[in-house]
Amino acid sequence: MVKGHVAVIDIGKTNAKLALVDLANMSELAVITRPNTVLQGAPWPHFDVEGHWEFILHGLADFHRAHGVSAISVTTHGACVALLAADGSLSAPILDYEFTGPETLADAYDTIRPPFSETGSPRLSMGLNVGAQLYWQFQVDPELKTRTKTIVTYPQYWGHRLTGVAATDVTSLGCHTDLWNPHTGRFSSLVADLGIARKLAAPRRPREVLGTVLSDIADRTGLALDTRVFCGIHDSNASLLPHVIGQQTPFSVVSTGTWVIAMSIARHRIALDPNADTLINVNALGNAVPSARFMGGREYDIAVGYQNCPTPSDADMLTILKDKAMLLPAVVTECGPFRGRKAHWIGPEPALGSSLRKAAVSFYLALVTSRCLKKIGHQGPIIVEGPFATNRAFLLMLSAVTNAPIKVSRTATGTGQGAAMLVDPSSAAVSLEAPPPPQPGTFRNDLLSYAENWHGNLRN
Repeated sequence: MVKGHVAVIDIGKTNAKLALVDLANMSELAVITRPNTVLQGAPWPHFDVEGHWEFILHGLADFHRAHGVSAISVTTHGACVALLAADGSLSAPILDYEFTGPETLADAYDTIRPPFSETGSPRLSMGLNVGAQLYWQFQVDPELKTRTKTIVTYPQYWGHRLTGVAATDVTSLGCHTDLWNPHTGRFSSLVADLGIARKLAAPRRPREVLGTVLSDIADRTGLALDTRVFCGIHDSNASLLPHVIGQQTPFSVVSTGTWVIAMSIARHRIALDPNADTLINVNALGNAVPSARFMGGREYDIAVGYQNCPTPSDADMLTILKDKAMLLPAVVTECGPFRGRKAHWIGPEPALGSSLRKAAVSFYLALVTSRCLKKIGHQGPIIVEGPFATNRAFLLMLSAVTNAPIKVSRTATGTGQGAAMLVDPSSAAVSLEAPPPPQPGTFRNDLLSYAENWHGNLRN
């Protein structure tokens, strides 16, 4: 086992994080965060990369002074690439994938995008397909392609700033970009059709070493010049990696955050429905993983109404179950297995910010998650990572409706351990535990009855 402390740069859609992970026991010695605020200036809404960069450098310096940093790993959200000029700077700001601009040229883009059978990538709204982003950017800024020498995926943008080495990684390319063929492990036909075959950096496996930190980075942070920077990984695949290494097949992982990503590791193949927001992800080993997703964290924030909502008691949950107060999909209508539907309440709608409201919304999220799992052929136990791993109402409903054992990871950031394991896959396995059961009685039957009613209302 490699010893030392790994600094994990973790850029999620909602927050940017820097965590320091001890490889000896995979514990997190420190975690700092900042909001991932989207800047609205020209030429399009874009990420605050310079703000993140200062945050990262300050954090690396503080971590190194306090504990020592022996390596750096990177994980980020998907649907994101950086376009680099010849001098390594950005040739354009990094587009926010929730910007609707690419939809204005959707019909034209659809004439060149490869079919789902080639890429395992469903046609998504906004800029969620990287190919759609690039097509639109090149059309609205005709000189952009000429200004761009190299295109890198988002984890490798940060690796490039740290090392000067350009790359892409298979997990980020395999995240509904339209640019990757997961069946052949090569770029899709779209890369040639967009005219970027010589610009898109070569794909690498996440645990390859990009290089060591540049001298100016070492000077500013105090890091040793031989500090290795690993290629990096898409965040939901970072959550998946410890389980791919440590769990017996079959099982599923539900990675939660702004997005809820359900991923099935099974012994059988299943036909996926691109209209239900299912897709093929590519894991750190380069293997295809049937997946489904929806913006569960975003839906929670919208539907609950308050960040510090009180935790529902068993009595609160029973009240919601008995009253059959239920939220029907979809709160975020642009994605997920129920995309295109408009959310509404059945039964007595709980007050915003109340524990009753949180219970009902948690049940809703579990039921949508169960539909995602069904669509990808889930088998075996379900491992829940991220914020929903502490949401007891969510876990109880998910267990009941899937009739599957639930295991949870209690780490502050489920992606951090996975990204750290790129440095040493033999590191200690992630500690999993079962959530506490409900009080004895008819609780499980009440959960199943509620779920049956929820599904019945969907059909009406």
